[in-house]
Amino acid sequence: MNHKKFIVSTRNVTKTYYDNGVDVQAVRGIDLDIAPGEFTAIVGPSGSGKTTFLNIISGLDTPTNGEVLLEGKDLSAMRGRDLSDFRRDHIGFIFQAYNLVPVLRVEENIEYIMMLQGVSKEERHQRVMKILEEVGLSGMADRLPTKLSGGQQQRVAIARAMVSRPRLILADEPTANLDSKTGAGLLDMMRELNEKTGMTFLFSTHDNMIMERARRVITLKDGIIAEDERRD
Repeated sequence: MNHKKFIVSTRNVTKTYYDNGVDVQAVRGIDLDIAPGEFTAIVGPSGSGKTTFLNIISGLDTPTNGEVLLEGKDLSAMRGRDLSDFRRDHIGFIFQAYNLVPVLRVEENIEYIMMLQGVSKEERHQRVMKILEEVGLSGMADRLPTKLSGGQQQRVAIARAMVSRPRLILADEPTANLDSKTGAGLLDMMRELNEKTGMTFLFSTHDNMIMERARRVITLKDGIIAEDERRD
C-alpha cells in the first residue's frame, strides 16, 4: 500500500506501560489510515486508549511496537531535534487547556511557531491578521490571554495551530473547558475551516457535539478499534 497518500498510517501499534511491575496494555495493535482533509473523531470511554493513541500519532509518545507514518515518514525512526522539527512543521496542536503563554499578546502567541520556522516578520504579521479575521478575533491582536474569555482563548489556540499551515491538526478534548454554546460555535468554525483549507482534523474526545459533526468516528475500546463509522 502507498502510505504517502495518507496523512497518518499506523500498523499494529501497541503501547504497554509498566505500573508497579504489572503490564498495562493501553493500545493493543491498531491499524489506521487517515486521508487528507478528513474531519475525524477518535472516541471511547476513559481508559480506552484514545489519548495515548493520539500522543503516539503526534510523536509525543512512542509505541512499544508497530509503525507510525506521518505523510509517509516513519516517526519511530526519528529522534531529538529531527522529530521536534518535523512535528513543528507538520502538526498543529489544540489542547483543552489552551496552553497560551500568558505574558505574550495574542499576535505573539499565534506567530510563535512561525518564528521558530524562520518566517519573516512581515509575513508573520500578515498571516496572523488574516487568521484572526477567520476565527472571529479581528482587533484583538494586542490583547493578553487573561483579557479574553475561554472561548476566545481557544480561538487563539486554533489560530496558532493553523497559522503555520500544517497538514494535520490534532485536537485533544478541545471543548472540555467550554460551555456547550461556545463549544458548538468553535466546532462549527473548525469544520468550516477544514472545508475551506483542506487541513486534516483529528480529535480525541468523548464530547457528543464533536461526534455529531465528525465525518468519521473511530471508537476505541480496551485499546483496539471497536467501530469505524464513516458519514460522508
